[in-house]
Amino acid sequence: MNNLKLLSLTAGVSSLILSGSASADFQGISWTMSSGAFGDTYQIYVDVDSGSQLNAVYGDDANALNIVGSSAFFQSGFGQATVAGMNPALFDFFPSLIADSFVTIGLSDNVGNAMLDIGIDFTDFETAGGAIWTDNGSWFATPDDSQVYEIDGQVLIGQFTVAAGEGVSGTINLQGKNADLSNWAVTDVYFNTVPAPGALAILGLAGLAARRRRK
Repeated sequence: MNNLKLLSLTAGVSSLILSGSASADFQGISWTMSSGAFGDTYQIYVDVDSGSQLNAVYGDDANALNIVGSSAFFQSGFGQATVAGMNPALFDFFPSLIADSFVTIGLSDNVGNAMLDIGIDFTDFETAGGAIWTDNGSWFATPDDSQVYEIDGQVLIGQFTVAAGEGVSGTINLQGKNADLSNWAVTDVYFNTVPAPGALAILGLAGLAARRRRK
């Protein structure tokens, strides 16, 4: 029995493991970026309609999950691979923890955190800053956990710190609930925080045009 099927049986959250690909309330992926002593820190969000939930980020044998940095992910020696290691009481004592790379559902620290994970080997991610990959695993929280609900249309799914000027990309699969508690799911959702070369060229031309207008 694969781990995703096991999840629905042992955790009592069969509503997280859906069929079909309804995505009425899913709007896309967005991110914020801040720069600091440990590199560029990206917070990756799932964008959904008001009142919606995100319950699971997963990979399966039909649609693997892969998240990778264009440099190694920064990992604080005081953190963990998931938000469970983000203890705000330690932030003042260990500033590197604030920039730690981790996955989550909704929360940026572990206060009130009820997120679980199953079937994902985080060893390379946590010890060497490598990619997160799975074709049979998930991190998730149940519909009863408040952290699954959107705030201002967004649900945080991870924080990733890379070297200055580098970025994060990935392909993920998502499951959640609409405001009316019907299920939604999307697969093969791609994101990339670094613009493609063509987009960079367009941005460069736009900047050149702006400089010319200012002269």
